[in-house]
Amino acid sequence: MKTIDVVAAIIVKDSEILATQRGYGEFEGGWEFPGGKVEEGETPEQAIVREIHEELNAKIAVKDFLVQVEHDYPTFHLSMKCFICTLTDPTFQLLEHHAAKWLDLQHIDSVDWLPADIKVVNAIKERGKL
Repeated sequence: MKTIDVVAAIIVKDSEILATQRGYGEFEGGWEFPGGKVEEGETPEQAIVREIHEELNAKIAVKDFLVQVEHDYPTFHLSMKCFICTLTDPTFQLLEHHAAKWLDLQHIDSVDWLPADIKVVNAIKERGKL
């Protein structure tokens, strides 16, 4: 099975995280943490900064590694490194997503997360704080 290496940003602001609703592809409409594929020659940290700029026209600071998620989808294996990040400028645009929501820990389960992202949500809950 093909493995796809991706990164995801858990963007934190005022004890809330940014959830985005996927706007394209096989999983369109599902909720996820923004991010994408790591390109050849990039570190995961470089990839997440680039991906957030491409998807949200935003600049972030990578603060901490949270978790690496391994998940088998029907046609590929996803290996996702997840980083806690902050926006360095409060503005962003949805360039590849239908919607976005800021969620606190009490409301983190209020969206329909994609399967791999559920594992990230569980890691956030285990951590107990944002």
